[in-house]
Amino acid sequence: MIVTEALIDHLSHLAKLEFKGDQRDALKKDLEKIIGFMDQLNGLDTSEVEPLIFMSEEINRYRKDEIERSITHDEALRNAPKKDSDFFRIPKVRGKHS
Repeated sequence: MIVTEALIDHLSHLAKLEFKGDQRDALKKDLEKIIGFMDQLNGLDTSEVEPLIFMSEEINRYRKDEIERSITHDEALRNAPKKDSDFFRIPKVRGKHS
């Protein structure tokens, strides 16, 4: 796979990121290294390697699902820097590229 400017533009758009100048060059080099490494992995013979189903022999020990005391609505909002009636007020997080 060849890393082109169009590919960098496409990935940047999908990730909602903006790269300029040296950043684009560095990103292109990094992507080429990653793809080269993946090509090496694709070339390995894994026909005799058993699939790894679990990473360890440990078994999950779940706690019982029990109802416990929780904080009230007022307690949750008590230390909020800004609130509006029953809700937390936060700054806008949407950018121009949403």
